[in-house]
This record gives sequence, structure tokens and C-alpha cells, in this order.
Amino acid sequence: MKYTTLFFLVILMFFSCAEKVVEEPENLIPKEKMTEILHDLAILNAVKSSANRKFEDSGVDLMEFLFKKYNIDSTQFSQSDLYYASMPLEYQSIYEGVEAKIKQKKDTLEAMEKRRNDSVREANLKRSDSLKAIQETKKKETNPSP
Repeated sequence: MKYTTLFFLVILMFFSCAEKVVEEPENLIPKEKMTEILHDLAILNAVKSSANRKFEDSGVDLMEFLFKKYNIDSTQFSQSDLYYASMPLEYQSIYEGVEAKIKQKKDTLEAMEKRRNDSVREANLKRSDSLKAIQETKKKETNPSP
């Protein structure tokens, strides 16, 4: 009796986990596009948090901007987001994709900054060498050797 009840509960859990909580919407945004949208949304929210005044002054609505850019509407986005959120592994993979894109952009920006800093450092070193050469030339001109 004890094992029968346990077996029944395990079977019940198995079938309840396999049941879809939210039905797939007709106009579901593909996973790759959803990753792009959420990536852009993360970037725009980060920018907005640091330059909130400029966003308020410009009157740009982030969501409307994204809806227009990706040719979707708020209902389609909400339904797709809800659908993916009802499947934790799918939703996690979408957000891992967003995170990977952000890391890739961060690495690219850091590499560009390093190259810029290296070129500035090199230019400063050349300038310093040039100034030393000029000073040595002037020193030789004012103090001719006998």
C-alpha cells in the first residue's frame, strides 16, 4: 500500500510536469528574436538608468522603440514572454543567450579601450622622446664642446 501510494504520486508528478502551463501563442516570437529583444532591452535599461534625464527629455519610450524595431506589438511580446517564462529551461537558455551577448560586447569594448590606451601611451612616449631630443640639441647648441 505504501509503495503503491508513492508510485501513484511519482506518476502524477511526472504527468503534471509534462503538462503545458501556458499554450503556445499563435504569433510566438522565435527564441532567437526574443533573445535579441531582451538583450536590447537590458542595454537600453542600463543606459536609461545612467542617463534618465536625457531619456525623459527626449520623450523616447523604450518599449515602443523596441516594438517598432522588431516589428512586434505589446500583446505579442507579453504572450511570448509569458509562454517562455512558463518553461523555465527555455527561459533560462534565452537569458543565458542575453548574458553571452552582453559579455561579448563588454569584451569587445574592453579590447577597443585597451588598444586606444596603448596607442595613447605610445604617442606620449614618442612625444616625450622627441622633447628629450630637442632639449639635448638645445643644450649642445648653448654649450658647445671645446
